[in-house]
Amino acid sequence: MDIKEYISSGILESYVLGLASPEEASILECVIKNNTEVKAAFEEAQITLEQLAQAQAMPPPQDLKSKIWNKIQMETLAEEEKPIIPITKEIVSESQLSPETKLSADSRNSATTEKLSRDSFWKNFAVAASLLLLLTSGAAFFYFNQKSQLEKNILALQSEQKTKESSLQNAEKKLAVLTNPDMKKVVLKGVEKHPQAEATVMWDTKTKEVYLTTNKLPAPPQDMQYQLWAIADGKPVSAGMYSDDKDARIALSTIENAQAFAITLEKKGGSEEPTMENMYVMGGV
Repeated sequence: MDIKEYISSGILESYVLGLASPEEASILECVIKNNTEVKAAFEEAQITLEQLAQAQAMPPPQDLKSKIWNKIQMETLAEEEKPIIPITKEIVSESQLSPETKLSADSRNSATTEKLSRDSFWKNFAVAASLLLLLTSGAAFFYFNQKSQLEKNILALQSEQKTKESSLQNAEKKLAVLTNPDMKKVVLKGVEKHPQAEATVMWDTKTKEVYLTTNKLPAPPQDMQYQLWAIADGKPVSAGMYSDDKDARIALSTIENAQAFAITLEKKGGSEEPTMENMYVMGGV
């Protein structure tokens, strides 16, 4: 695979979107360091995908931040309002306590207060962490949806580009046939049963190849197909089966000699003899 094929393989977009495997990412990073063309294409892919993501970005709800902050404040306020009620079996006045007992009681009260303070801190921290996790999960879900939509848009753009390229190629082929000075144009008019029908045969006077475009022929049933006939020496000769993909672009057959052309509707795949009652158009050379 050469550099251009490697660039057009989609690996750059997969790497930017985080979809490349570790092995693919490692190879690409090595190539980027050693090849300026791949590096330039990678930077261009980054800019393109970033612009597309920004163009379709959906911001999170505006009140999400205030809801999280209010929740933290409410939890903190609830913890601060809880009364600290010491539990004792009997009430003893401070004057009745010995210095050692008073010191022990003060230590216990200080430890209790410190423990409650730590518990309150960790509860608040847990609430904040939970809300942060919720926010992060929401952001991750939002990003995943954005990435999925981005991938769909890229595939749609690629498909649209291929369709346009195919249409352009077909148009160029058709134009080349129609403007070829060696082509002899034969207009086929509708017969009595189909007066509105019309078609055009382009006959290359050098190569003897025959091209057909159905100007005003109705779409055939699924099990039927239009067949072109050349009338040579008073006898019909099959000049090929018509399909939309061949319209004025692909030769149906090679006809050395003809005084006229006609089109009949036959079973799919064609017939050895024309079905006269199914003739739609005819025209002399």
